[in-house]
Amino acid sequence: MTVEMSGLSSVLARIAQIQAGFAANPAVRSATAPASAVRTATPVSAALAPSVSSTAATVLTSAPGLASAVPTAAPDFAAALAGAAQHGTSQPTGADIMSSAEKYLGVPYVFGGTTPSGLDCSGLVQRAYGDLGISLPRIAADQARVGTAVASLDQARPGDILGFGEPAHHVALYLGNGMMIAAPEPGDKVKIQSVYETPASIRRVVSGAPSLDFSPNSSAIANGSLAGQPAPSGVGQYAGLFAQNEARYQLPQGLLAAVAQTESGGNPSAVSPAGAQGLMQLMPGTAAGLGVNPWVPGQAVQGAAQLLSKYLHNFGSVPLALAAYNAGPGAVEQYGGVPPYRETENYVTKITGLMAGGAH
Repeated sequence: MTVEMSGLSSVLARIAQIQAGFAANPAVRSATAPASAVRTATPVSAALAPSVSSTAATVLTSAPGLASAVPTAAPDFAAALAGAAQHGTSQPTGADIMSSAEKYLGVPYVFGGTTPSGLDCSGLVQRAYGDLGISLPRIAADQARVGTAVASLDQARPGDILGFGEPAHHVALYLGNGMMIAAPEPGDKVKIQSVYETPASIRRVVSGAPSLDFSPNSSAIANGSLAGQPAPSGVGQYAGLFAQNEARYQLPQGLLAAVAQTESGGNPSAVSPAGAQGLMQLMPGTAAGLGVNPWVPGQAVQGAAQLLSKYLHNFGSVPLALAAYNAGPGAVEQYGGVPPYRETENYVTKITGLMAGGAH
């Protein structure tokens, strides 16, 4: 459960809270149980997924890295960043803003609302940033002038503020891939919807590194872990998320993209016959223990990164970490290596092949 705290220290507290979920043990099965009892990489129709998957699937399409924000308004916001720099605290990222906003999905629209019981458009934006210690002006017209200008929607990144009208009469938070989270109008609720018209303004309050290019001829593939392979279908849009979490959890470059490709084919709404969910095919109990929502790509990738980091530390190699992710750590411990299950052996071979640039 997310705990609201004032100040940038809430970011660190939240990370610590999620990391505490490492104690949760993903599905551990006996040596005689079929591998499909734990996880399968073959997703069935997304219609089997909870209704939330149809909206939460697009919450995050990329996650900016850490960089400095350049405010042009809101002195209290500038002071918050100055204090963060003085104390050596990392600034929130666009991914943090999206995670903050996501917890208000379903809150009723209330004109003038600024609390979890009711929010209007600017109340949502103000609260999403405020939960991370960044103070924004209260009204839409003023929010549409903070930070730095972004030239077009093509250049927008998750967490950017979209302003509609001049002066702005409506604001929303950009999610990526032409989607935004907004409190639209009376009678409606906070929800994810398409960017239905060209915003009059796009403002960036927290900056981020460019998303990695996973197109077939990109340098990220030519020089990275997917060298020689076609761009994985569906996973390229999450390249920023993968890169950020690989850096944060000290994972090999390309590991998360290869896992996502093998697990779900890049489909954030996938659900397997065994019940694994989302982009990274986390079991519901595992996701709950990690404190993440498997249907939200940003949270799913973070949860998978935590698990793989833990298994890599415990077992000492990528193949064994992958075997634990697929078959459960108990099976790896029991056999002292990759368990002799055909699915797990194929799983490890496929992902390490993707990373090494070998055959699928």
